[in-house]
Order: sequence, then structure tokens, then C-alpha cells
Amino acid sequence: MIKTIARLSLLCLMMLVLAPVATGLAGEPAGAAVVEIGAQLPLWSALPFAGILLSIALLPLAVPRFWHHHFPKVSAFWALVFAAPFLYFFREAAVHEIAHILLIDYVPFILLLWALYTVSGGIYVRGSLTGSPAVNAVILLIGTLLASVIGTTGASMLLIRPILRSNAWRVHKVHTVVFFIFLVSNIGGALTPLGDPPLFLGFLHGVPFFWTLNILPQMAFASVVLLILYFIVDSHYYRKESRTAAPETTPEPIRIEGKRNFVFLGGVIAAVLFSGTVHLGEVDLFGIHQTIENLIKDATLIAMGLLSLKLTKKDVRQGNEFTWAPILEVAYLFAGIFVTIIPALDILKAGEQGALAALIRRVDSPAQYFWAVGLLSSFLDNAPTYLTFFNSALGKFYPGLPEAPAVARLIVEKIPYLAAISAGAVFMGANTYIGNAPNFMVKSIAEEAGVKMPSFLGYMLKYSIPILVVLFIVVTFIFF
Repeated sequence: MIKTIARLSLLCLMMLVLAPVATGLAGEPAGAAVVEIGAQLPLWSALPFAGILLSIALLPLAVPRFWHHHFPKVSAFWALVFAAPFLYFFREAAVHEIAHILLIDYVPFILLLWALYTVSGGIYVRGSLTGSPAVNAVILLIGTLLASVIGTTGASMLLIRPILRSNAWRVHKVHTVVFFIFLVSNIGGALTPLGDPPLFLGFLHGVPFFWTLNILPQMAFASVVLLILYFIVDSHYYRKESRTAAPETTPEPIRIEGKRNFVFLGGVIAAVLFSGTVHLGEVDLFGIHQTIENLIKDATLIAMGLLSLKLTKKDVRQGNEFTWAPILEVAYLFAGIFVTIIPALDILKAGEQGALAALIRRVDSPAQYFWAVGLLSSFLDNAPTYLTFFNSALGKFYPGLPEAPAVARLIVEKIPYLAAISAGAVFMGANTYIGNAPNFMVKSIAEEAGVKMPSFLGYMLKYSIPILVVLFIVVTFIFF
């Protein structure tokens, strides 16, 4: 365990070391001195990002042994393919962009996942969970409701192990993990700003905390349809299971061990909420402006994870079959993803001055907002995607009006538009493994437990396109 913690710590330390070295070379690139890179980058600059996605999709199938042993090197390769020419052509501005995404986005992203993964790994649900369609559907329902309270990542990390254990005896269980990603890791987080990062961004920009309850009809419809469909599919597969494979044990009441980890889980959620609602000023960290509240949040996340490791009994984690492999896989792969995604995000942030200007200009109706935001959120970070189209709507409907009064009017006069932007960003994160933070983590934990999850393309072709895309078309006609 110490060795794996050291490896993960070394990865984050490398990011923290590389960033000051880079920014030291860059001098003072912040603010107006930074070139508006997004307006200059062509779409083909995102090819390394496409390359790493294709590698994740194809290499585990084509050369599984190579991928298992060398996926960190593949991630590093694509990061260098992008970073080398990017640094050559844009120099100081490029250095600042890379350092910024590592310090402001990647390290907090990994720290949050690590804290939630560590804390949830110390919560062990013991008892008789048979993995029947009814039991599975109830767990999915609970997770869907919890996702808006403790976030999609928190709910996913808390419940993925119990549902995997209850279905360990079953042959057909891939679909259960997939629907778990659909509901708990994505759609369930649509009702509050705590549920998913894009909604939290909206809250920070003046959208009232409970405004997102306007998405309740869409969220309820999508969730009920998926739960009914899941129950039908799982009942079909359940009838195929050999009953002799089911565990023949004396019924044991459900009980939870490691309860103190709920305190640490609350600490993680409180830290995230604190960072978004309290403003304590900024500090210059290696040339990158970082808010004090975010540094306090990150320190709290580390403290919660370390306290969980220190105070949780070993047999609790052993019961959960807790290992560091899933979080290490996510850390290595997303290091490459975060670097190569820079041009796509910069082009998106450039709005009508960037290479996606034609798309942004043509988005006009709620349905178009729903699909534009959703399709981009399927592959890019859904938080900046949400913010781009949020600002686009403000500019379209209230040009020249300051943000605060414009938002005050938007949330009253243009409810379908903001609802479409919000639902697209949250719902369609389920379309791919990288559409939302917990998706890939759930996949990794399931594979660690022996579930043969579909490949990146297999997930889309077999599940998300025929199920989710069809569902979202129906949602469009009914609500948008």
C-alpha cells in the first residue's frame, strides 16, 4: 500500500514540480499578456486528444498485454505529441496553459477522486445482498437520489462496491455497471449544484441553488425510463443465471462498518462547497493564480483521505477488496487527457472567435442547446462546455447587460434554455467513459473486481448510443 501511495504522490508531485519550472521560463504570462490561443488554434490541433481516446478505445482490444503494462507511457506519448509543437509555436502562452491546467484542473481533480475513493473504500456494507433485479434496482434508485446530495462522484464511489459484491456470483452483470454509470454517475446529479461541476459553476455565476429543480421533470423522466428498462433487462438475464451459483448463506442483516468514514465523506463535500461559496483572495503559486479557498479545499481533501487510511480497520478495506490500481489508472490516463484536451477547451472558450464559431452561432433553440452542450460534454470537460453556452445565451438574449442582472432575467424569462444547457451537460456525460469524472473510475473498479467491461467504443455502440441517445431524442421532443 505504501508503494502505491508513493507512486500516486510522485505523479502529483511531478505536476507540481513541472509547473513552476515551466512558469519560471514563461515569466509573467498571465492576464492580458497571454495570447488568445483559442482564436488561433485550428481544429486539427485536437488530433492528439483524438489519439489518446482512440488508444484507450482500441489498444486494450488489439494488444491487451502491451496496454496493461505500458498505458502510462502511451498517455505520456500523446501528451508530448501535443505539448512539443504547442510549446514551440506559442512559447510563454503555451507554458502558461499547460501549467494552468495541471495545477488548477488536474491536481484538484485527482485529489478529489483520490479522497472520495479512499474514504468510500473504508465504508463496508455487510449483509445479504442477493443481486436480484429488485435489489439492484433499489441500489440504483438510492444512488440516483444520493447523487444530487453528495455528488455523482461521491455516490458512485460509495455504492459501486456494494452492487459489485451483491452481483459477484452472477455471470451477466456488465449491464448493471453500465446502468450504474448512466444513473448514479451522471443523470442523478442534475438536481443541485452539488450534483455535478457544471451546475456548481452556474451557482457560482448567480443561478440560485435550488433553481436546478427546474430540471426535475427531465431528470425524473429519464431516470424512471432507465430504471424500468434496467429492471426488464436484468430480469431477463437473471432468469438465465444458474441458481446453484447463488451464495447459499444464512440471511444476514445489512450493517455498515467503517461508519466514521461518513464523517470524512461529509468533510470532502463541505470542502468542495466551501471552495465555491467563500472568497478569501488569491495567491501566486509558481506563477499561477490560485484562490486561497481552493488551497484550503485541497488540503482538507488530503487530510480526509489520510485520516480515513489511519482510522479505518484493515479488515474493512480487505472486505471491500480495496486496491490502488483503479485510481492509479485514472491518474495516469487523465494526465495525458488533461494535457491533450487543451486545444479543444481553448477553441471552445474562444466562442465565436474560435474554430467552432459556426456551431456556436447556429445554436438557437433549447433543443439545439441541449444537443450542442451534450455532444461536446460527452468528450470534453462538461464544466467549461456549460459555461461557454451559458455565456453564449446571456450574450444572445441580453447583449451589453452586466452578468448579474442578465442571469437574474435568464433564470426567469428563458427557463427552457438554461434547463437545456444544464441537462445537456449533466445527462450526456454518460455517453462515453470520459464524459464525467466517475465514469472511468467505476469502469476501473468493476474491472478490478473481475467484470469484463466493454471497450470505449463497445460501451458507445452497445449501450450509450442505442439506449441513451434514443432516450435523449425522446427527451428533446417532450421537453425541449
